[in-house]
Amino acid sequence: MGRPVTLFTGQWADLTLEELAAKASAWGFDGLELACWGDHFEVDKAIADTAYVKGRWEILNRHGLQCFAISNHLVGQCVCDPIDDRHRAILPAEVWGDGEPEGVRRRAAQRLMDTARAAARFGVDRVNGFTGSSIWAKLYSFPPNDFAELEKGYADFAGRFGPIMDVFASEGVRFCLEVHPTEIAYDFVTTRKALDAMGRRPEFGLNFDPSHMVPQFLDPAAFVEEYADRIYHVHVKDSRRRLDGRRSILGSHLEFGEPARGWDFVSAGRGDVDFDALIRALNRIKYAGPLSIEWEDSAMDREYGASEALAFVRRTDFEPSELLPFAQMQQQRGSLASKQGEV
Repeated sequence: MGRPVTLFTGQWADLTLEELAAKASAWGFDGLELACWGDHFEVDKAIADTAYVKGRWEILNRHGLQCFAISNHLVGQCVCDPIDDRHRAILPAEVWGDGEPEGVRRRAAQRLMDTARAAARFGVDRVNGFTGSSIWAKLYSFPPNDFAELEKGYADFAGRFGPIMDVFASEGVRFCLEVHPTEIAYDFVTTRKALDAMGRRPEFGLNFDPSHMVPQFLDPAAFVEEYADRIYHVHVKDSRRRLDGRRSILGSHLEFGEPARGWDFVSAGRGDVDFDALIRALNRIKYAGPLSIEWEDSAMDREYGASEALAFVRRTDFEPSELLPFAQMQQQRGSLASKQGEV
């Protein structure tokens, strides 16, 4: 019996929860990771009305589905970001307000606190999401960066997320940052710096998604082992590099799916993520949580893709062996023989 396999609903927000739950159940998913946009999980309603929470579970239960986490990536992005018109498209109107940047950041922080409260009322202990970053635009150091200003970016992040994490801690809910370009943590080094900035408090952990490692030429399995104590949730998502001397890893300001891009997201198992190595790493760190498929492939029908990705994960996930490695067995045999000789 492998880990439960869920479907992240973020890319399906055009469907009602009832519609998507029926499809996911028919495909054979164990559950859904509910996005806090569309009608799938509305934070304000979950806090205000216990009947709303009950109704969400009634839909899931009717279709034989579980839920281990909710996700509020879009609101989380706006907590630390320099705010511009792009953010208006991803925020609820009441969080955007008049669009004044600091007001948007404050309201986004409050909504993320409310997400922890809503998760607790819903009975799940993980909220996946983003943080945004005040310093992502300074990724390439020209004009030359003032590196003291970069350190202030981590201080800004800690100052904004500290009070949010206080609420998460009081509600018994963990925040799982998806390490991702445009976030305060996007690779090995920045993840360490972000965790350190938060004092490594236990309620702040990671939602691991290997698809964001591959375009950066990072090793997903090595990341899992390095941050083993912080892997609180796992997304199954794939990406494929198409570098040929003419395409760039930076995306070239092209929309996903355009042929001239140097990389793209693809259905799980069709890209460059070594899922065998990843599953082995998850087994080594004893991760027993869900594998949540975040399905994205701009060249594939999504219903075909979701079903195919589920079959791939079922086929690829495996439990670790309960048998001892050969060397350990030999050592134990030697110890047993020694004890028998003493008798």
